[in-house]
Formats: sequence, structure tokens, C-alpha cells
Amino acid sequence: MALTDVEWLMTTTDERSDSGSIPVSSSYQQAEPTLKRGLNMRHIRFIALGSAIGTGLFYGSSKAIQAAGPIVLLAYIVAGAAVYVVMRSLGEMAVRNPVSGSFGTYATRYLGPFAGFVTGWTFVFEMIVVAIADVTAFAVYMGFWFPGTPKWIWIVAVILFIAGINTRHVKVFGELEFWLSLVKVGAIIAMIGGGVALLLMGMSLSDGTSSGVENLWGNGGFAPKGIEGLLASLTIVVFAFGGIETIGITAGEAADPSHSIPKAINTVPWRILLFYVGTLAIIMSLVPWDTITGEASPFVQIFTALGLPAAADILNLVVITAAISAINADTFGAGRMLYGLALEGHAPRSFAKVSNSGIPWMSVAVMCMALGVGALLNALIPERAFVVIASIATFATVWVWLMIMLSHVAMRRRVKDHSNFDVPLWPYASWLTIAFICCVVVLLAWFPDTRTAMIVGVVWLGVLALSYRLARRRQNRTIAVS
Repeated sequence: MALTDVEWLMTTTDERSDSGSIPVSSSYQQAEPTLKRGLNMRHIRFIALGSAIGTGLFYGSSKAIQAAGPIVLLAYIVAGAAVYVVMRSLGEMAVRNPVSGSFGTYATRYLGPFAGFVTGWTFVFEMIVVAIADVTAFAVYMGFWFPGTPKWIWIVAVILFIAGINTRHVKVFGELEFWLSLVKVGAIIAMIGGGVALLLMGMSLSDGTSSGVENLWGNGGFAPKGIEGLLASLTIVVFAFGGIETIGITAGEAADPSHSIPKAINTVPWRILLFYVGTLAIIMSLVPWDTITGEASPFVQIFTALGLPAAADILNLVVITAAISAINADTFGAGRMLYGLALEGHAPRSFAKVSNSGIPWMSVAVMCMALGVGALLNALIPERAFVVIASIATFATVWVWLMIMLSHVAMRRRVKDHSNFDVPLWPYASWLTIAFICCVVVLLAWFPDTRTAMIVGVVWLGVLALSYRLARRRQNRTIAVS
């Protein structure tokens, strides 16, 4: 017999079944329609592909290069290896229990209700603040072509568009993400191909400098800023990979999660090598690393050097596509996480309301309203707010990754049988990844530029702890009265 929301929240981890199944409230099973599986292999693979390509690559990579120099390639490889272990850990749990609440539900199941509560709401908040930044950026991008149009018109337009997509059948979301990701992937491949062509022709992106792979170890060497530069770049690199865990949330609506989720996750290593390491290696070969200031996008420079007069327009189209894709995926991820939190009793029951087409419409509606309010606040407060937004997103990313790893370790200790998608080199790879994530947290506090992340993160966790305690008190009073 399934547990009610209050009973599930009040029970301890040891009192629940060790079978690996996640109980769902019987009231929801009887009274509400459920999510429908409509994401196929093609959808999930490109959702996974698109999640690794965004502003972290198009613009954020310049800051990472400035922080470390060419050795930033090593930072992407190391962080990429950690991301792969995180995704394999999440994938193993998703194959065993393909639920929409994903890592929030797993944290509740294996670490306790408080861990699930904090992890789920931290991910939702991460998606909201990142989507707010993307919504605001979308208005800026559209202003490039329509400078006389008020930005709020574009903000309202994209929010209504995203709301329309996310309240349709999940297959509509999957199709849109497929085509948007295809545009981004095509742009990256074109940039890589164009960069290789420029290298073979001996052309450079800036006057008075030569191109060639020797630029990777010239101009101060491969590690011009030493180990400190490498460590400083890690926080930026991790931010670029944030959101890739959304793959796990698709498990609740994947047509064949035991097949599609592992396939998508196994593409993570070569995606990181191609789209990040390969791209940045070509850029730093075309131009010395110390001339990359971020004031001009390397993508525009490459397209311009290839003789494409509309290089700026091409890049603007790509970043608009990337922004819409990110907002769409963030709305999907936050909405499904809210749905999972409601099933666990960690969010209002209204978030578990599902339409006849299998969409948690209330969660999507709340997410879109948050985007509208957040976009308004971003228009009113100083630009300093974007530093806070990025800081929250970075802290939230490493927190979610840490909870995924700890949930997986707890699961492997309690569930003795093996799945068809075990984490490689268990348990050594898992503990090394946990150590890496903890190192990133320390680095956030160590460097002045990212210290805001720790301050905001600690305050956020404190607010959640207080909220959880108050919620428990209300539930205890409710149980006592009944």
C-alpha cells in the first residue's frame, strides 16, 4: 500500500523499503492523470546534447581562458570526467527508478526527506535564476535586430511561447529541443570546420599574430598562470556544465528509459571533448590566448575571417536559438521537479495536477510567472544582479551534483544487486568525484570573484532549512489534531 504524503515525509529512511522502488501517494494515483511517456531516443539524445552547449561555451569560455591560459583545456577534461561519473550515477538510479522527480526523489529515498527537500528546491531555484538570465538575454539579442522595440515585448513573447510549448504533449517539447539543439550543434561543427580550414591556410584571427598549435604553449607556456590559474578556472568550467543533469528528469517521460537514458549519458565524454576541448583548442591555436578578452566573440571572428559578411547576424541567430532552448529546457526541468516534490509532500499538492495530455500544468504556469517577475526585477535592479544570479546557479549546480553522488553511494550500499548501467570503477571513481565537487565548493569560497556564491548559497540553504522545519511543525500539528 502506498504511503500518503505526510506519512512518507514523517517516516525515516530505514523504515522504507530497500527494494529501490519509490512510493507515490495513492491520492495522486487515483485522483489525477499521470505523466505520459513521449520522449524517444532522438529527443533525449539531443536534449542531452543541447544541455552541454550554451552561453557557457559561446561567451563564458573567454573568461575561463583569461583565468588559466591554455591549461584550461585540462580543466575541461578533469571537470568533464567528473560530470561523466555524476551522470553515470544519476543514470544508474534513473534506470532502476525512472521517475520525473529524479535526483530530488532519489535524495529523499536514500538520504532522507530533508535532503530531498533541499535538493529539489535548490534545483528549481537554479533553473529559475538561469532562465531569468536567459529571458533577459533573449531580449538583448532581439534588440540587435530591432533596437527600437521595448525589451519587455520580447520578454513577454518568449514567455508565452515557452508556456505554449510546455503545456502541450511532452513530445512537442522534445521535438522543439531536437531542432533547437540541431542548430546549436551545427553552428559548433561549422566553427570547428572553419577553424581547421583557417589553420591549414595559416590565417590568424587578429592582425600581427601568427596561427598554429604552437600558440598553445607559447606566450608564457601552457600554464602561464600556474596551478592557481587552473584552480580559478574550475569554477567557471563547472558553471558551463550546469544543467546537464536535466537528462535524468526526462526518465519519467522517456518511452524506454532503460535504453534511452544510458545511450544519452554515454555520449557525454565525446561531447565534452569535441564541443569544449576541441573548440577551445582551435580558438587558442588561431589566436594567442592572452589576446582573447571576451569583447569580441571568437565565433564572429572565425566567420568573419572566412569571408562571411553576415557573421554577426549568424551568431545572433545561434545565441537566440541557444537562449530559447535553455529557457525551454529550464522550464521543463523545474516543472517536473516541482511535480516530483509535490508527490513527495515537499511542495503544495497543486503542483502535482496533471492535464489530460500528461503535463503538470500548474508547475509550468508557476515557472512562467516566476520568469515574468524575475525579468521585471532584472530590468529594475542594477547589473550587479547578474553576478548574484551566476553565483546562485554555480552553487546550486555543485550542490545538486553532490547530492546525486551521495544518493548513489547510499543506494549502492543498500541495494546489493547490480544494474546494467553500473558506474565504472566503482567505488573509486565515485569518491574521487565527490572529492572534486568538494574542492570546487572550497574554491568558490577561496577566490574573491566567486565568494558571493558561497554567501548566497549558505543563506539559501538556511532559508530552506527554516522552511522545512516550519513545514514539519505544521504537519505535526495536523497529525495531532486528526
